[in-house]
Amino acid sequence: MKKFVLATVLALASAGALAKDLSVIRFGVDPTFAPFESKNPDGQLVGFDIDLGNAICAQLKVKCVWYETAFDSIIPALRAKKFDAVLSAMTVNEKRKENVAFSDRLYNSPNRLIAKKDSGLLPTVESLKGKRVGVAQGSTQEAYVKAAWVPHGVNMVSYTNQDLVYPDLISGRIDASLTDAAVADIGFLQTPQNTGFAFVGDTVKDDKLLGEGIAIGLRKDDPELAQAINGALAEMHRNGTYKAIASKYFSFDIYD
Repeated sequence: MKKFVLATVLALASAGALAKDLSVIRFGVDPTFAPFESKNPDGQLVGFDIDLGNAICAQLKVKCVWYETAFDSIIPALRAKKFDAVLSAMTVNEKRKENVAFSDRLYNSPNRLIAKKDSGLLPTVESLKGKRVGVAQGSTQEAYVKAAWVPHGVNMVSYTNQDLVYPDLISGRIDASLTDAAVADIGFLQTPQNTGFAFVGDTVKDDKLLGEGIAIGLRKDDPELAQAINGALAEMHRNGTYKAIASKYFSFDIYD
């Protein structure tokens, strides 16, 4: 416990010092993953990640600027310095670690398969062989399906974003979709679009492909920004800001 407190104090001290040199943090985001990031009817960015990012900027006393970018091109855009960090429900996994650094964990959200309630489908290669599974391009779910299911006869259909998956699911052009559970629950299953679909089977787990939770993606040559963001997150947990934001969106502990 003493080591944790000391680490937190040092992180906060570092963040405070670095914040003096920061004036703006530019976040890249793909607003097609409600409740984490989406647009309201007025075209404004809303969601859990948006609130977290704005709170981080408030904690560091800097301005937040948001850049909308398709998820499958968001890491190249980060590395090209079109913005400073990715705050868009990005899962930490080994492949992404080769190209970007990550902040401390933001939260966890399980991966689930969606299909018709009476389909009998399960998230296994035996059940899905010959079936069409929709995924969002550039997502960890796409990487998982390609590596774990496609070699065994499962047909993968990739879409520019998750919102485009649901119409094809409803029409029957695909049989199922593997996606983030919270995104699917609030963005589809609890909406009028849902015509008899549900989560089927157990949570899909694979630490190597599906990752270790959600974090902010950063360039490896920008450790000062990572330290500042981590310090802000630590303070938000300490002062209750994180919990207050999370309770607006989730009835469960999204952090763990």
